[in-house]
Amino acid sequence: MYAISLGEGAELRPLEPWHAGEFLAHLERGREFIGRYIPFGTTETDLLSARAKLQVYADMRAADTGSLHGLWLDGTLVGGVLFLNFDAANGTCEVGCWLEPAGTGRGLVTRAMRVLIDWAVEQRGIHRVEWVAASGNQPSLNVARRLGMTRDGVRRAAHHYGGVRHDLEVWSVLAPEWREARARAGHSDH
Repeated sequence: MYAISLGEGAELRPLEPWHAGEFLAHLERGREFIGRYIPFGTTETDLLSARAKLQVYADMRAADTGSLHGLWLDGTLVGGVLFLNFDAANGTCEVGCWLEPAGTGRGLVTRAMRVLIDWAVEQRGIHRVEWVAASGNQPSLNVARRLGMTRDGVRRAAHHYGGVRHDLEVWSVLAPEWREARARAGHSDH
């Protein structure tokens, strides 16, 4: 399988059902932190449920409707990025992420997401990539900004989680905008 270097000891790799033990250990380390704004990983409390969660995403990959990719830092799984609602026929998808504290502040999600978005736009013909995050989740919103996404709007009180109704911000980037920004970035590297 692939392992894409993200620099500084970090790699992006597929996160598959056979990683269930490593995935569960990662969730145990980061469960409280990860669960502040999203329910990802909250019901995976044993090896069987962790494997089942990873199998859901393996099935989505097989159906071409989504996929899960792990972020490893110095050989330890610290988070991941994913495609949700992947619809190549309509040229749209949603992307998301999660991290345990050991993976934060290093730009891992931003670097990994650039790989995913490049692939979606250039290989699969995706026209619109969407990012949805709770308004209070500043680290997630900062990634959307760093990726050059535009804030489309706010879905007020749309996400009931943890006994609280959270506003959800919807951000997106369109393929021509992505290509233009990547060309500018490449141009400034010379």
